[in-house]
Amino acid sequence: MTTFPGSARVETVMGTPVSVDIRTALPARELTPLLDDAFAWLRWVDDIFSPAREDSQIRRLNRGQTIRQIPEIIEVLHRCDELREATGGWFDARINGVIDPSGYIKGWALERLSRALSQAGAVDHRITAGGDIRVRGSAAPGRRWRVPLRDPRTSAVRKVVAAHDLGIATSGGSPVVNPLTGQRRRGLGSVTVLGPDLGVADAYATAMYAMGPALARRFAKRLADEGPYRTLIVSLDGQEVAEYGGAETRLAG
Repeated sequence: MTTFPGSARVETVMGTPVSVDIRTALPARELTPLLDDAFAWLRWVDDIFSPAREDSQIRRLNRGQTIRQIPEIIEVLHRCDELREATGGWFDARINGVIDPSGYIKGWALERLSRALSQAGAVDHRITAGGDIRVRGSAAPGRRWRVPLRDPRTSAVRKVVAAHDLGIATSGGSPVVNPLTGQRRRGLGSVTVLGPDLGVADAYATAMYAMGPALARRFAKRLADEGPYRTLIVSLDGQEVAEYGGAETRLAG
C-alpha cells in the first residue's frame, strides 16, 4: 500500500498524551518546525486556560485579579456562552461562580491547530488528545482516515468512522457536574459527537453526557435533524447503542 512520508510526534499536554500525525509529503525542514509550533500552541492554551494552574489567566480571573488582554480569552468565553444557550444550560463554563472552559477548550485548541496545519500546507493529518480527535485530508493516497470509536471505560471499539474531514469528541468514563444543580451525576456510559468543529462537538458531548439518557436522545435527534452533527450514545450498562445522523460519514459496526 502506498503511504505518505510525513512525521508524527506525541507529547503530554493538558494532562493527556497528544499525538500529531502529519501525512502530507513535506520536507523535514518544514515538518519539524510545524510540529514544534503545534505543541507550543497547545502548551500556550494550557498555560492560559487551565483552571488548575496557579498562574493561568482563567485562575486569575476566578480570583478576581487583573488578566492580560488576550483576544482568545474573549473568544472562548463568548463561544461558551453561546453553547450554554444552544444546550439549554447543560453545557456551562461557569458553575458555582467558577469559570472552567475545560469541556470546550481542548476541542477548540485542536480545531484551531488543525486549521493552522492545513493553512501551512500539512493538509493530511490526525490529531488525537484523549477522547478528542481531528482528522483532515487522507491517511494515505486515496484513503480516508479510519478512526475507531472506543468506549472510554472498556476501550471496546463501538464503531469505526472513515472520513476525510471530521471532528470526533467522546465524553464518558467518569461523572460530570450537572450545571443546573452543581451536583455530580453519571447517567450514561458515553456520548460521542461527530461534526465539522471539534470544539462544538466537545461541548455537545459534555452537555449530553450531563443530561442523562432521555434528554440526551432528544437533543441528539434535534442535532441530527438540524445540522451536520451526529451522535453515538452508549447506555450506562454498555448494552444499548443509539445512533443519530451519520449520512456523511461511513460507520462500520
